[in-house]
Amino acid sequence: MYFVEKSQTSNPYKRFDYMLFISVLVLSAVGLIVLSSAVRTRPNILKSQILAMIMGIALCLILSIIDYKDLKVLSLFIFFGAMSLMVLVLFIGSGDDLGSRSWMQIAGFSVQPSEFAKIAYIILASVFLERIKDSTEKNKSDIIKFVVYSMVSIGFVLLQKDLGTALVFVFIFLIFIYIAGIPYRYIFILSGGLLLSLPFIWVYVLNGNRRERILTFISPDRDPQGAGYNVIQSKIAVGSGQLFGQGYGSGLQTQSRNVPVNESDFIFSVVGEEFGFIGAIIIIILALIILLRCIYIAKNSSDSYGSFLVIGVTGMFAFNFIENIGMSIGLLPVTGLPLPFVSAGGSAVLANYIATGIVLSVSSRRKKVLFST
Repeated sequence: MYFVEKSQTSNPYKRFDYMLFISVLVLSAVGLIVLSSAVRTRPNILKSQILAMIMGIALCLILSIIDYKDLKVLSLFIFFGAMSLMVLVLFIGSGDDLGSRSWMQIAGFSVQPSEFAKIAYIILASVFLERIKDSTEKNKSDIIKFVVYSMVSIGFVLLQKDLGTALVFVFIFLIFIYIAGIPYRYIFILSGGLLLSLPFIWVYVLNGNRRERILTFISPDRDPQGAGYNVIQSKIAVGSGQLFGQGYGSGLQTQSRNVPVNESDFIFSVVGEEFGFIGAIIIIILALIILLRCIYIAKNSSDSYGSFLVIGVTGMFAFNFIENIGMSIGLLPVTGLPLPFVSAGGSAVLANYIATGIVLSVSSRRKKVLFST
């Protein structure tokens, strides 16, 4: 006989975080308005986004009902399933003009496995982090497993030459080791290993275009018609919006496609140009509400596992919000990361709603724990 910790599920919606859920829905609705303007001549993109949102909301609500502790049992299966897709995409996947290979066709849909791999990594890493956090002595075995699985995840993304997504994994990993209280010697060893690997990554992982992006971030004017073009045009678009913007569908830079990939990577440029500072602030406020609610839920989780799950999701959301907005206004290098719940992209939309569903499951079961055999 063994004891299994079960959450109180008699009424999971009693502690359902409606503020978080409504904020996500409002941000998604605002995103649809912005996207509909960005893709006025490409209606299929908007239709795909709406379909992905409907599916995402359904999955979010289903996951909010399921006890998040059940993910512990499935964590390895979920992780290896995601990693299998990450390996498969290296052989049959497609990419972009920067040399990445991160997309594959499944049942007629274009899928980016790395979006779902982030969630799989968070689910599995939280298992080991709970053991590390709750044990009286730091178990080296759990620390090693956590590090190994983290490096495997990051390594597969780097093999796809998707630097932006790899940085998301690294950011989540760094937050995890800080929150878990892993001894600093491990952090120093990892930091040293990372520094030593930078020349290898620069030469063998990053192609010429991506190296040029980094150099252009340092000096955007070094290639204004090439690698620096996107950032320069995006800054012009955001700046021209001023306080109230030029109006829906009236952005000179974004509507003329002078800002490339305005439906995804640079969708914040559309916000700034057509809806101005007011529109940008609305997006930022909604993003802050989502992040603050996630932090609140993590702090009040009934156990460490739930807390780590939410911390991982919060880190994932935060990095994407900061990076997408930052690169649109020239403060951060261009990585191609989408703006959560706003940018076009079915895989990202589904993954973000799945992550939200897990957070809502943790919220619905906070501070109420029963034990059953």
